[in-house]
Amino acid sequence: MKPFRERNPVIIGAVSLSVIVLLLLGAFRAQDLPLIGGGDTYEAMFEDTAGLKSGDEVRLAGVRVGKVDAVELDNDRGQVKVTFKVETDDQFGKQTAAAIKVKTILGSMYLSLEPAGTGQLEAGSTIPTDRTSEPYDVVDAFEGLAETIGDGESDENSIDTGQLTDSLTVLADLTRNTPEEFRGALDGLSRLSSNLADRDDQINSLLKNLRRVSTVLDDRDEDLVKLMEDADVLFEALLQRREQLDQLLVSTQTLSTELTALVRQSRADLKPALTQLDETLDILNKNEDNIDNALRLLAPFYRVFANTLGTGPWFDTYIQNLPPVPNLGTVGVN
Repeated sequence: MKPFRERNPVIIGAVSLSVIVLLLLGAFRAQDLPLIGGGDTYEAMFEDTAGLKSGDEVRLAGVRVGKVDAVELDNDRGQVKVTFKVETDDQFGKQTAAAIKVKTILGSMYLSLEPAGTGQLEAGSTIPTDRTSEPYDVVDAFEGLAETIGDGESDENSIDTGQLTDSLTVLADLTRNTPEEFRGALDGLSRLSSNLADRDDQINSLLKNLRRVSTVLDDRDEDLVKLMEDADVLFEALLQRREQLDQLLVSTQTLSTELTALVRQSRADLKPALTQLDETLDILNKNEDNIDNALRLLAPFYRVFANTLGTGPWFDTYIQNLPPVPNLGTVGVN
């Protein structure tokens, strides 16, 4: 046998590429292979695709059991034929129905099988339209709802909240078979419309008040413009004084720093002075009564002293109990 390295590399490359291509084709078409892509194929006829497309899930009692292979128009019947494959060990009766249901509120769909009857639905069977159903078209429902807006009797701009409530209630009833999340959203929307209907008078009053406010604002538009202009002038003045304000803040910070440094430097000198001041205050507190008496006795003296000096640069006073002064000029004259 010839060694592998001595074989023709061109042939080896061609064989290798062929194997790779076959593996890729098998990976992309694995669902069609007899051993890997098992399952039974069925068909279902619908009046409308309702957004269902190839590759969407097929569910049985909420469990994924397969997927949709093709969605195409049957020209002979004027209906839509959905081909799907199911791979499950669970049996579903010969009268099994199919329904297109909403998977998410964003519009994703899936095919739901609803078991009915006895036995097992044979592979390749077709489910007729009398056992299939499509979800209600929400777009049509909201288009009908839009026609009720603005038809109120009291005001041409009001909303007929009664019809709005009825429309949303009917919409909730028609979507009863849709997923729980979608039905919950519509049920909440219905309750919201009921609350709006109950508060119709308050809403109309609010709209009237808003109209009055808008009227007042329209009448005062010149004042608002003047206020904005004054605010613009104020901002311009602040911008012009920005350097002065910045310098003031810097100076304030510098003063605070210097005062802090001064206090720290004078702390050693201030402590003895404050200690002596405290001792002096203690002495004054102890002699408080003596100081009060001295001030009380000083008052008469001060009053007399003020009267004595009240005549100007001269003062008048006299001394009592002194003998008279002799007349020295008449002594020795006889």
